[in-house]
Amino acid sequence: MRRAIIYSLMTLSLLTNLHAKEGLNPVEIMKEALSKMEAVAKRGSDVNISNTDTSTFTLGKYGTFKFEKANDNVYIMHGPVVGPNKENEGFMNNPAVIESEHGLIVIDPGGNYNVGKKVLAQIEKVSTKPIIAVFNTHKHGDHWFANKAIVEKYPKVDIYAHEHMIKVSKEGEADVWYGILNRATKGNLKGTKEFAFPTKPLVDGDSIEVDGQKFVVGHPKVAHTDTDLLITHINSNTLFLADNLMKGRLGSFDDSSSIFGNIELLEQIKKDTNYTLYVPGHGISGKKDETIDPFLNYLKVLVEEGQKAYDDDKESYEIEDKVLKKLEWMRDWDAFERNVPAHLNKAMLEIGERELESEDEE
Repeated sequence: MRRAIIYSLMTLSLLTNLHAKEGLNPVEIMKEALSKMEAVAKRGSDVNISNTDTSTFTLGKYGTFKFEKANDNVYIMHGPVVGPNKENEGFMNNPAVIESEHGLIVIDPGGNYNVGKKVLAQIEKVSTKPIIAVFNTHKHGDHWFANKAIVEKYPKVDIYAHEHMIKVSKEGEADVWYGILNRATKGNLKGTKEFAFPTKPLVDGDSIEVDGQKFVVGHPKVAHTDTDLLITHINSNTLFLADNLMKGRLGSFDDSSSIFGNIELLEQIKKDTNYTLYVPGHGISGKKDETIDPFLNYLKVLVEEGQKAYDDDKESYEIEDKVLKKLEWMRDWDAFERNVPAHLNKAMLEIGERELESEDEE
């Protein structure tokens, strides 16, 4: 407000001096000057009231985030490779923007309404074209809850997701993830409800064209979850793997996931594809082997060591130290100490289930 008053006084002085030289009526000079002063003061007041700086997206010790050109017309903002917490405000994924001739297509805008507004401000630095479509890769809220901020500005935007993701999110999965993320961020999910659910269901093998940009989606029946989409952007030869691939952090596997399925999926992708860019759900994007191998090798160690323990009639906790030592190379990954034991236990449970299924078939 102080700055607005100064500008107003400058405007009053300037107009008075200028028009006085032209011999105009002093009353008219004053009316015009006051009108200009009110307009300037209002603008200054509006800026002061909002007090929101959207020029940068900074999250404490995690630094400043922006979209960077990753491939042709593809821009990615790589989020902090950590779990949700108060300081990162629940922002931890890799939102992506594909620029078309007339608009923008967004993949996984982020984890809540407040983060979504900040991500949206950074999108507008890439281009002021309207957002015409959004893709959500799976049911976990840290990837799609920011839909709310986009729908608020673009109410008619199409939001695509796998049909099962839409179903389970509406049936309660969204509320589960709201609770997880709201607790972890100490309440930063204010404004996220009512959820902006995806509106356009997809299934495995669907092809979609949006303003000249071609996408093909795949749905691994079971890998990271049973709701995931793999999204291939044909124009730029980019594959978005979502949380079927992570780099630098270890997420969770729920009851709908499969470590064996995740391994099979990544091995198939390595064998059958040669994209220019591979984008994980968390962590830095890159070429095929450098991006896929770390997480794939991690999962293989779990299964290899889990199988040995199963054959020796051991429990997962009995080999934890051995497995942690074997994975020393990835000890700096986020949630390493917490999630390796849980993942190892899951791998051994799947080994047991596969053994029983094999016996039943015989």
